[in-house]
Amino acid sequence: MLNIDKHFSEWFPQKDFKLYDYQKNVISNVVEKGNTLCILPTGGGKSVIYWMSSMELGGISIVVSPLTALIEEQAKSIEEQGYEVLKIHGGIPAIKQLKILTQFAKGEINPKFIFLSPEKIATDGYLEFCLKKRKSDIKLLVIDEVHCVSQWGMSFRPFYRRIPSFMDSLFGEENWCKVLALTATLNSKEIIDICNYFKIKKDNIIMKELLMRSEIQLHVNKFKNEDEKTEKFWQILHNHQDEKILVYVYRKYNKRSVEDFCTEAIEKGYNAVSFHGDMSAEERMNIVEQFKNGNINVVFATNAFGMGIDIPDIRVVIHYMIPESIEQYYQEIGRASRDGHGANAYLLYSNKNIEVKKSYFIDGAFPKKEKLDEVYKKIGNKLGYQTLSYFEDEEIQKCLLYYIEAGLIDIVCKGFADLKLLSSIKNGALQKVFDSTKTKGYIRSVNQAKIEPSMLSEMVYSAILNDEVTIQKAPERWLIINVNDTNIDDSVMTSICWDIEERKKYKHELLDYFVYVLENNPNTQQLHQEIAAYLGTEKHQLARIYKANDGTQVRSKSEVIISNLLSAAGIKYEYEKKLYYSEDKWIEPDFTIELPNGKELYWEHIGMLGREEYDTRWGEKIDIYKKHFPNSMVKTYESGALSQDATDLIEKIIKFDGESK
Repeated sequence: MLNIDKHFSEWFPQKDFKLYDYQKNVISNVVEKGNTLCILPTGGGKSVIYWMSSMELGGISIVVSPLTALIEEQAKSIEEQGYEVLKIHGGIPAIKQLKILTQFAKGEINPKFIFLSPEKIATDGYLEFCLKKRKSDIKLLVIDEVHCVSQWGMSFRPFYRRIPSFMDSLFGEENWCKVLALTATLNSKEIIDICNYFKIKKDNIIMKELLMRSEIQLHVNKFKNEDEKTEKFWQILHNHQDEKILVYVYRKYNKRSVEDFCTEAIEKGYNAVSFHGDMSAEERMNIVEQFKNGNINVVFATNAFGMGIDIPDIRVVIHYMIPESIEQYYQEIGRASRDGHGANAYLLYSNKNIEVKKSYFIDGAFPKKEKLDEVYKKIGNKLGYQTLSYFEDEEIQKCLLYYIEAGLIDIVCKGFADLKLLSSIKNGALQKVFDSTKTKGYIRSVNQAKIEPSMLSEMVYSAILNDEVTIQKAPERWLIINVNDTNIDDSVMTSICWDIEERKKYKHELLDYFVYVLENNPNTQQLHQEIAAYLGTEKHQLARIYKANDGTQVRSKSEVIISNLLSAAGIKYEYEKKLYYSEDKWIEPDFTIELPNGKELYWEHIGMLGREEYDTRWGEKIDIYKKHFPNSMVKTYESGALSQDATDLIEKIIKFDGESK
């Protein structure tokens, strides 16, 4: 049995917060049962879960994360706890990455955590080569923001889907290390997709009972035109001018865009900045840090700002344009109130916004038939092996996945452009390959030496690691592909286009349902509850909308008072714990209190007397207590004296001997 509380205080003594039962449950599941999918609301403590899972398993953990800013933030947080971290991302010069990876492979550095992007995993051959040298030390793969894996989701990143191939290459198909997949929002279709990819059993899907952020007040405004909407937007900004505000706009340039609004906000005197994907990783990290420190208080952003960025005191999130789904909306408002204090989220939209979201943002994210043909001519003009510089062509990035899934192209291995980067070779086999061509091209060298492409990559990476070669620069991150057909057959194209249309249709349906939810849930409580139900929260849990100081979610403000008083008195309790009085029948006391002698006391707060149904249920409950749990129930009534009544009762509980009241 894991002693997680004890280990947490030993391994992370600087942390001043406690682990909750749901976090311990996930940690135990990873360690004892294996591959696990964990779904927790934003701010639910996912980072601590993978920290502790890694520590319990020992060895090294690889953490796959989608954003450079997020990698930097998470790595810094762990380093502050005294643990060594290796981070590899585009903000670090390639030659420095090469040096760090070489030191790692040789055992000269021994990080507890390695942070990587999915694109790095999918394209960097030297990274994979070095990880293989230490594969016996790698005990856990953490996939942060795992919703990016699913082709059905709003944040789909194609190279997330290459992670299983990476794991097969690193460990072998049947010998993966353990996997912990983490996210805040997933629908049922995405869950199936992700579990299939990462060998996660149904019993190993762990979802927090209450996927609700009720500390955030939700305000939804629909407008007839953009002028009305813009006027309301500036009014909201004015009303919250002294708070940290995040504004999602999605459009980078032109009228009513991130840059346009930011310029106007600065002119109006706001301390504002823009944030989008065209900025360098360093620029974006700097903005996150300034926002966190309070040097700026308004950020206009595309959805490049999001996914796990931990700024605890964002008080306002404004959506100037409608998100494409409930999942995206709840992910993005979750940037607010990570400190648990109250916050506000505003959604401003019009019918025109809905149509633009469908036609421009959703449909525009998919390649058309003509584009699929055009791009394939760039890379599919001859059969056999080719090198592919994936990152230099955005059109290839958009289309490649469809070619792979249709069987037109296979990714063979990871490589580089040519052998010209090598000199002073001290390895005889590599020298022979090097001498086999004048051009030194990768594919030409493979063909002349009559070896498999993966063998050439292996030879070069081995020579670099063993100091058997001098290199002028780090090897490129190119893919070696095999082209199976020089053109896209009509039937294959029809199949690809049908697949794309299905994905579009599905995303349109997600948006339509989101609009339906917005327009049929007029207040913040109803909207939270409808969203939580959609995300998988059981109906019985939906009324738990108030949060006590210790994080317990309860159903009424009166129960918040009781929870806070119990917590302040140091009394251990559990809210609505099932109390069985026969094999298949139970009641749920409001508060089950654990007494020092090991017995339990049951506290009922009677809040709705006078309602016939409530009175009947309460009478039945009294009879159950008398018959099955005599002298074990205490109670308070709803009144203006509740604080005093609860305080007096707690004093009695402290003195309680476990036998009588």
